[in-house]
Amino acid sequence: MANQLDELNPEVREEGLETNVIVKKIPAEVGFGSTLFQIILWVLGIFPGVIFLFMKINAQKHFDQLQQKIQRNASQIDNYLEQRVMVLQNCARLLDKAIDLDKSTLENIAKYRSGNNADSDTARNEIGDKIETVSRDINVAVENYPDLKAHAEIADAMQQNMYLQREITAARELYNDTITEWNKDIFAWPTKKIVAAKNGYTTRIPFATSQDIKEQAKGVFF
Repeated sequence: MANQLDELNPEVREEGLETNVIVKKIPAEVGFGSTLFQIILWVLGIFPGVIFLFMKINAQKHFDQLQQKIQRNASQIDNYLEQRVMVLQNCARLLDKAIDLDKSTLENIAKYRSGNNADSDTARNEIGDKIETVSRDINVAVENYPDLKAHAEIADAMQQNMYLQREITAARELYNDTITEWNKDIFAWPTKKIVAAKNGYTTRIPFATSQDIKEQAKGVFF
């Protein structure tokens, strides 16, 4: 039998391939077959029916705990975003004393600090991207004035900003891991999928970066 994927004779995509996260929530649904399955268990006797009932209770407990884990992961991202906004705000004020910094930068940072506890995954991603844009603007300002790099407080703030950026990336990976677990479990038939369908659960959207950030990643940095 031939290999389904043959690396020795590949179909080459010369232009490359850019992947994107599809923003679509898929509901967990079951048909009459799942209902019939449960009926058969009770027909076979009280013991199989009770066992499956306890399995569904455990499945519900699993989803409840998983949702709390997702909330904790999201809260961790928010905490790091809040810290990063504070660091950027401090850095912007230091720069404003040294150079004529764009006033909108300070205004935007203050706005993100007051409203960065997003109520949805999409809003959290958008705020994160905007904070990243502000960070890039500040970096550009520092690069345009090389002498500022010698300023101890500014250098320390930029170092903290880089550290928090890495922490946010790690927190988003952890969040995406939990989202992957959720998306997998709601389709695990029979127990978990039946419980998920009964509660109207859907897949969740993992973190995805903006198109602007993707374009920047293709640029020349050195």
